[in-house]
Amino acid sequence: MKRLIAALLLTATPVMAFDISAMTETEKQAFGEAVRDYLMANPEVLIESINVLEERRASDAAQNDKLLVSQFSDEIFNDGYSWVGGNPDGDLTMVEFIDYRCGVCRRFNQEVQDLVEADGNIRFILKEFPILGQDSDVSSRFAVAVKQIAGDEAYMAAHVRLMELRAGATLDALSKIADEIGVDAEAVLAAMNTDAVSDVLRSNHQLGEKMAIQGTPTFVIGGELLRGVPQAGLTQTVQKIREGLDASGSEG
Repeated sequence: MKRLIAALLLTATPVMAFDISAMTETEKQAFGEAVRDYLMANPEVLIESINVLEERRASDAAQNDKLLVSQFSDEIFNDGYSWVGGNPDGDLTMVEFIDYRCGVCRRFNQEVQDLVEADGNIRFILKEFPILGQDSDVSSRFAVAVKQIAGDEAYMAAHVRLMELRAGATLDALSKIADEIGVDAEAVLAAMNTDAVSDVLRSNHQLGEKMAIQGTPTFVIGGELLRGVPQAGLTQTVQKIREGLDASGSEG
């Protein structure tokens, strides 16, 4: 009932606005009965009002997310430590916050990679954002350590294998991955708990907290914050955002 009242009040026009508190008890009762009679005769109004309320809430949330992207743009797009791939001079930047134990991240990983490759004009950034427990944290520490020791190419090779890893992120499993991608397993494992690695994860978590990111995958595409995989699909979403940027003359 509270949701309905909020919807009715929010969809009311200035002409309809009035002060219920100024009514007498008799007037309030008559008003309530009139509203009830109208809604019983026109139940579709309830759905229409609630839909308008939800649309306004979604619009407000999207606008707030745009402000967050603008406010923290340097940390999102130019942190100096996250892996950057795709086209470094692309006309659109796409950032993905990932967790290696996230089923959705795994399921859409290939789609994301295919999109970046097929588009050819996307600057793509991966942000390690482990939030699903110890295996998540260990996996991200391994990935960051690989990048710091062996560079971007080795990081991407580790990223792919971590996304494919179905067993736990044990030291044996990570050592095997290190051997497969040609990096010093002992050095990487030793670096995983260093301040340099911890600082990266801490910074990403602090950014996520400021942006109210509570799940993965989360994408920032241009100036848009997408909490989860968009229902319209990544390719269509990228196209729509790019068209909007072109129309406004902004850069991604």
